[in-house]
Amino acid sequence: MRIWMSVLLSVPALAQNGPPVDPPMAGLHLTREQAQAQAKAANGAGPNSSPNLIYHGGPILNTTAAGAIFWGPSWANPSFVGDKITGIDSWYAGVTKSDYARTSDEYTDSTGQQVTASIGYLGYTIDTSTAANGSKTSDILNEACKILANGKLQAVRNGFYAVYVDVPRGHTRYCAYHSAGSCTLNGSSLPVEFGFYFNLDGDAGCDPQDTSGLHSQGLAALANVSGHELSETRSDPSLNAWYDSSGNENADKCAWTFGGSLLKFSNNTYWKIQGNWSNTAYNAGSGYLNNSSQPGCIDGSKQYPAVAP
Repeated sequence: MRIWMSVLLSVPALAQNGPPVDPPMAGLHLTREQAQAQAKAANGAGPNSSPNLIYHGGPILNTTAAGAIFWGPSWANPSFVGDKITGIDSWYAGVTKSDYARTSDEYTDSTGQQVTASIGYLGYTIDTSTAANGSKTSDILNEACKILANGKLQAVRNGFYAVYVDVPRGHTRYCAYHSAGSCTLNGSSLPVEFGFYFNLDGDAGCDPQDTSGLHSQGLAALANVSGHELSETRSDPSLNAWYDSSGNENADKCAWTFGGSLLKFSNNTYWKIQGNWSNTAYNAGSGYLNNSSQPGCIDGSKQYPAVAP
């Protein structure tokens, strides 16, 4: 869900020229309680209103490459790190060409080019300086730009830079978000998509309740929200492509609903990740139900019970 709704992102935030401009937060991964409350309110919509995503004319990411930034002094503490860095590293290495990644493939741009499951991985870096709390998107964009300017991650067009801070969520109503801006590198402006993620250790509001025993709770929580923001970035990178009449993007509409227990990635790792909205599945009545009892969610599993819309 976006807290900015109607103004297109026409002036990107420039992180290194003058005062930063805050891009809008999009794809807010609301806590479980907030998402359920929103879904309950949405059930009051008129019976003839369509829940499907609407194309607003902007670009999609046909392919992308992701890099992870672990920001904050706690990332130098082995007891804090645990399995989170190696786990997120494995998550991004395996998401490419997975059945989960293909859940966004139906979304196209004005030329007919579609999102594909081709997701490169640029690796990760650690920055132990004091992290921001994410309340200003320009702080997160500036961190990504700093990392790119220092050459700690490769700067690529259509890149998605995921910033994982060591700051807990506290009373904030969301677990993560994505946005877009630009970095000035070597005198040229590079469009940048980026994501922000709180430290979710022990955070019940952002916990997917993965009982597999394969991951720590904190890693499982980061993996779930990472899927949410990456999926939305691919189908709505500049915040003007695919979202519904209420501003909800494909992952927003399936927040905290799961089609199966674990999803297998292309590197044979397993993760509990919520699904993404599919207009095609909703129209066919072949997806699973979201929190608004709408059958449009898919997660890459091969079969869901058919439910009439």
